[in-house]
Order: sequence, then structure tokens, then C-alpha cells
Amino acid sequence: MSGFEQLFADALPRLVMFDLDGTLVDSVPDLAVAVDHMLLEMGRPPAGTEAVRQWVGNGAQVLVRRALAGGIDHAAVDDALAEQGLALFMEAYARSHEHTVIYPGVRDTLRWLRKRGIEMALITNKPERFVAPLLDQMKIGEYFRWIIGGDTLPQKKPDPAALLFVMQMAGVTPQQSLFVGDSRSDVLAARAAGVQCAALSYGYNHGRPISEESPSLVLDDLRALIPGCVVTAAGITLPDFKDSTHREPPVVVTGKYWMKVIKALARWRWRA
Repeated sequence: MSGFEQLFADALPRLVMFDLDGTLVDSVPDLAVAVDHMLLEMGRPPAGTEAVRQWVGNGAQVLVRRALAGGIDHAAVDDALAEQGLALFMEAYARSHEHTVIYPGVRDTLRWLRKRGIEMALITNKPERFVAPLLDQMKIGEYFRWIIGGDTLPQKKPDPAALLFVMQMAGVTPQQSLFVGDSRSDVLAARAAGVQCAALSYGYNHGRPISEESPSLVLDDLRALIPGCVVTAAGITLPDFKDSTHREPPVVVTGKYWMKVIKALARWRWRA
């Protein structure tokens, strides 16, 4: 039984929202290059790819603070030092994303969803200036009707604000929506928004199995969502289809728009 069949019984969702890093793309190699550049510029030893892999998922500010702390707990990092590090990191990360790769099955799944008229959104904690260019580089930007970065709103995941905003824009209920992510922040944001969450086992969850966060469903491959897919030892085979659906350009929600967003969220805002 496919993921959609397990989560939605007789109907498909009307909206699927996706995280980016660790869900659709593996961006850690490029993030690690930028982190190590920052650390070297500040007279510190490089962290390396595997350490950075444990630190990502909560936005650039937190990543930088963890790198300066040398671990997950970054409470002792000086704010001025963190600001200096963030500027160096952002400058370095803006230079190149040549080592970022898209995960297997992502394009197949996005094409399948588009063919069936299911709206898609991208909600990430990555700074918004990097999101659209990276999506275009991976050749998947065209699939998303709404794109929200980590600094688009005053809140970022695990706060559900972005999920609630996108659902309102799409005119759908939480019961008609799905969030797909790979980390604790994604699961918590979906839960707070009242949305089911499918989580990828291969992503970034600070070195811990994503199953520990109790998402609605754990997937090893994004294509396992699709009805009719066949999972074998050799991989996943999808039912044949042609993708000729025309799509409008995506709506990139920017930081300049956030005041309107907050007003739109007034009657949706989650309260603890």
C-alpha cells in the first residue's frame, strides 16, 4: 500500500508541502564548504561534512552558532561573534551550490503530483535568497506554487506559521494537506498545524532516526507515496504517465510581504 493510500484512504491530498534540505536535496556538502570557510576565516579549525550534517535543519543562524560552538548546544556562543560568523557564512554559501544533488525519486514524485493537479509548496528554513536559485539549478522550481524561506516570516519551523499561511492561500484544510520533511522541526510544525507528516529516513535529524519523532509515516524513498509504485530489491518502479500539464510561475513569498502574511494569519495562528 502506498503512502498516500495509508494516509488519505480513498482520496489524494489537495496540497503537498515540502521541506528542502534533507528532503528534496542533499545540500550538506556545500553547506560544509561554507561553514569551514567561515571557521577558517575566524581562526578556527574546519568542522567537516559529517559534523555539519548533524547541525543543519534549523536555519543559517543556528547552523553558524552550532559550528562556532562545535556542537548542537550553542547557548554559550557570543551574539556578536555569531553575527560575524553568519556574514562570512552567507557570503561563502552564495558563491556556489555545485556539490548539492537532488535525491532519487524526487523528480518522479513531483511530476506525478503535478500530473494530478495537486498543488505543491516549498517551506524551508534556508534563507530565502538561496531558495529559488537552488530550485532552478536543480530544475524543480517550476513545480511549486508557493515558496517560503526561513527568513520570509518572523517565525520559522517548528512554528507552523508558514504551513498555515500556505493552506490559507491554497484554500484547503489541514485534513486535505500533507507536509513532507526529514527532521524534528518538520514533524513538530506539521503536528502544530494539524497536518499529517511523511518523513524521509535519509535526511538530517541531528543524527537520530526520524521515527523517534513519531511522524505519520516514515519513507525510505519519496516515490513510496505514489499509488501503483512497485518496491523491489532493484528499486522502485512507477506506473507510466506523460507529464504535459502547463503550470503558472511559482509565487515566491518574500520578506517584504511578511506584514501582509501576518495579517492573513491572524485567524489561523497556532497557539501553544
